[in-house]
This record gives sequence, structure tokens and C-alpha cells, in this order.
Amino acid sequence: MAARFCSVLLLLAAFLTGLDASRLAVNQELSNLFNELWTLDVNRMTPGTDYTLSVQGRAGYVTQGTHVVHDHASQPLFSEVNEEKLKNITTVSRFLTLLDNYERSTGVLERVTTEELTEISLFLDAVLQTEVMKRAHKYLISKRKSNANLRLFKNQLNLIWFHLYHRQRNMGLDSSGFEHVFVGETKSGNEIVGFHNWIQFYLQEKNNLLDYKGYKAGRHDIPDHDDHVLNLQFSWHSLVKPVGSAFIGTSPEFEMAIFTIVFLMNTDRSTTVLVNIDQCQMELVVIRHGRSLGTAYPKLLSSNSRHVVPQTH
Repeated sequence: MAARFCSVLLLLAAFLTGLDASRLAVNQELSNLFNELWTLDVNRMTPGTDYTLSVQGRAGYVTQGTHVVHDHASQPLFSEVNEEKLKNITTVSRFLTLLDNYERSTGVLERVTTEELTEISLFLDAVLQTEVMKRAHKYLISKRKSNANLRLFKNQLNLIWFHLYHRQRNMGLDSSGFEHVFVGETKSGNEIVGFHNWIQFYLQEKNNLLDYKGYKAGRHDIPDHDDHVLNLQFSWHSLVKPVGSAFIGTSPEFEMAIFTIVFLMNTDRSTTVLVNIDQCQMELVVIRHGRSLGTAYPKLLSSNSRHVVPQTH
């Protein structure tokens, strides 16, 4: 009996050790780098000044494919956004020209015009001129993941974010990393896929095409109006995203920079890194589609420095 009990204890200890080993450790190197990029992001909008959030109620649990959910937010997520300032940011103004270039539904062939190729090129040129992407490029050069030649780095960014591929089998070239992450797509007419950008969220909400249903968070983690990452629930074109996530207020170049770094620093099909950025702890999830990006998004774990262990004296 004692021997059997000891065996059970050993198995339990091994199981718990395995669980502990499976937990992600904070990637301090990337946390330091991303906080540096955060500081360099002069195009980030300031909460309470450049935009106002109304996070309202906690959204309920719904399954993928649900079309009707209880609305825990009677008002829009964005109460106010300084559009004038937003449109005067070069990277954002060029980003805005890209949002209407895509077919919303996967499985529908994307036809890219010469004008749209020019818009992509001009957007990447603007991104490459920012201090955020310059610092990201420098880091990637130091890790031998990118070429120092700016033209070659631009081509690399283009391949990662704008190269077209087929997301649905036996279909034409219907998707890209940029479309999926920044614009959003619908799949099989019953689900929203991607859609992880706050500017697109705001514009779709403003045009009454999107309805914010409430925030998603842990029991003791209530988001504030100044949080820069949110997990949220919303409907778009009559479809429901049970849980979506996005940075809030950040520039397109910041988001592209951090996800490009995670993409290039790993070769696994799916990569998750745990980082602390500003007052938030989050997982950054990146999934590859060959040599291009399949999806990328932040998953907020805690905000307002709740993950920081207080020092005892």
C-alpha cells in the first residue's frame, strides 16, 4: 500500500512538474526591446486626449458560429477619436488607403491593381522611415534575420505581410497577413477571422458596420479607459467574434515591428511569447503561413501592472 501511495505521489509530482514546465516564462530580451519600441512610438495616440474609450460591461461566453449574443455594451467602444490628428500621421494616412483593397470573405480571389501595389509600397516606405521600424531593423540585423540593405528589408516586410496566398484550400489567392490582421475577414459566411486592429475597429464602428458587445477579462481584471490592449467581443456584418484582441492607440508601424520580430525570431508554425509592455503582461501569438504571416495578435493577461510582484522589505 505504501509503495502504491509513493508511486501515486511520484506520478502527481511528475504531472505538476510538467504543467509548470509548460508555463511560459517572460521573454525579458523581447520585453526590453518592445518597451524601447513603445517609447519610440511617437505616433501612438494618447488615451483621454486623442481618443476616449467606454469599455462598459463584461461580455458573456458564446461559441464560434453564434450569430446573436447578449449586448453588454449599449454604447460604442470609442466615444471619441481625434481623426484630424490620426489622418495627419503619415503612416496612418497611408495605412487608411489600404483598408478598402480587400475582399472581406475568404475563398474570394483577391485582384490587386497597380494602384494598390503603389499604395502598399508607399505605406512600407513610410513605415521604414519611422524610428520604431529603424530600431526593429537594427535588432533583426544583429540577429542575422534581416539584411542591412533597406530595399531587401522592404521586400522582406512585403513578403511577410502582403504576399497573397490561399487561406481556404482549393481556392485562389484570397488572403494575406495584412488583410487578416489589420482589416479582418469572414470565413464560410459564419465566422470572423483575424481583425486585430483598433483603427479598423473604430472606423467600422463609426460606420455602423460593427457593434461592440463588451470586454473579456479575468474575474479580477477590469480594463481601464487607458489600457493599450483589450480582449473584446463584437459583431461585424451580422457575424460574432466571441473573443477578439487588439492593441489600442498604437501606430501601425509599432504593431508591424513587434510581430515581424516574433515571426522572424522563430521558425515554428505557431509561436507564443510572453512579454511585459508598458503596464501590461501579454502573450504575443504569431502563426505562419509558409514564409508569410497567417495571423498575429496580442492576448492580454493582466493590465495596470497587476502582474508585478510587490517587493517585500
